[in-house]
Amino acid sequence: MDFPDPFFRGLHGIIRVAIRVLAVLMVLVILWGVGDVIYIIYERLLTPPYLLLNINDIFYTFGAFMAVLIAVEIFINIRLYLGTNVFPVQLVVATALMAIARKVIVLDFETLTPMYLIGIAATTLALGVTYWLLRQGSQYHDWDD
Repeated sequence: MDFPDPFFRGLHGIIRVAIRVLAVLMVLVILWGVGDVIYIIYERLLTPPYLLLNINDIFYTFGAFMAVLIAVEIFINIRLYLGTNVFPVQLVVATALMAIARKVIVLDFETLTPMYLIGIAATTLALGVTYWLLRQGSQYHDWDD
């Protein structure tokens, strides 16, 4: 915001307003997701056999929980960006790790191809190594989360 050119200061202000709108929308998505999780559990418990969940129901519910947690992580990314004007790379990578973990939890192994599984494994490994490297680098700098 301390840029000397008033034109770029104005553009930066517009972007900050847009990010605030995204933050409000993300809160709405989180609330909608919580409602969805409640509905999924309610629906699964009230279908025969009553008050019992099979393994597929549990994984489906875990997937819904993880989707809400990913939305919360994205909201935290937005909040950190608004508060510091620094893009929180480590948190973004952690969010991506959570998203890939959600994908692994809800994988349907009956329709899975070997190449798809290799792709998921490579993505998980790359994100894990990236996160580890970022954590190692933050030990030697003052920009640790």
